[in-house]
Amino acid sequence: MILVTGVTGTVGREVARRLPAGRRVRVWARDPAKVAELSPAVERVGGNYEDPRALARAVAGVRTVFLVTTRVGGDHDARIIDAARAAGVRRVVKLSAAAVLDRRADDLITRWQRASEELLRTSGTQWTLLRPRAFMSNSLTWAASIRSERTVRALYGTSANACVDPGDVAEAAVRVLTEEGHAGCAYTLTGPRALTAVGQTRQLGLLLGVRLRFEELSRDEARAGLERRYPTPVAEALLESAERQRAGAKAQVDDTVRTLTGRRARSFREWAEDHLDVFAPPAEKGT
Repeated sequence: MILVTGVTGTVGREVARRLPAGRRVRVWARDPAKVAELSPAVERVGGNYEDPRALARAVAGVRTVFLVTTRVGGDHDARIIDAARAAGVRRVVKLSAAAVLDRRADDLITRWQRASEELLRTSGTQWTLLRPRAFMSNSLTWAASIRSERTVRALYGTSANACVDPGDVAEAAVRVLTEEGHAGCAYTLTGPRALTAVGQTRQLGLLLGVRLRFEELSRDEARAGLERRYPTPVAEALLESAERQRAGAKAQVDDTVRTLTGRRARSFREWAEDHLDVFAPPAEKGT
């Protein structure tokens, strides 16, 4: 059996959807009702990471775990790794981040990811690490201003990031979860080319058939926006990450998606075409 955590997030949900028929799949969610659209063949387990009995139920009879956690600085990785080890789980595949490889990265989020990776590597359980670059889906945060103002606002709009389609990350995870030969491996996952926010804005405008403006945010404006969505320490970590991107730390492209899935990584344009309705200004919807 494969246990998939983080199923209310994009990658975890896509992994649960894409695992092949015939595989026994269990998903872990605080509220199983939030993943009601998954196949009836998928077993759902509810609970939270602070409940040892719920964790024990989640990992009982499981052979492989896909581990996704989002509480920065929290101990959820440690809790599920300990429960998995006690239950005799054979292997844990963890969704981490490419930033862990950058020696200049010392922000809160990256330190937490490094510590979580180390917990897994020293757990005595077989492990595999998936380290994606930023998700193309992060651009969905621009959707409201594109619809209402035909404007994208972002920090450091000319800095490049080799962002990746989260669907490619999910497909790579499915291969790793269902094939042998990946134990003890760490894979960096990127898109096919490094893009800037200005370039993404241009591509979205062309696909929508409208003229989009790009407005550069100041650091203070970016901080205020981030603090409306995240705790201040996390917002500061994201600002530090943006500084590294401006210095060129996130522009390297890897071909690991092709290595794992047998096909090239999808482009931002391809991802955007699949999500265009989310960005379309009202006048363009349905035309």
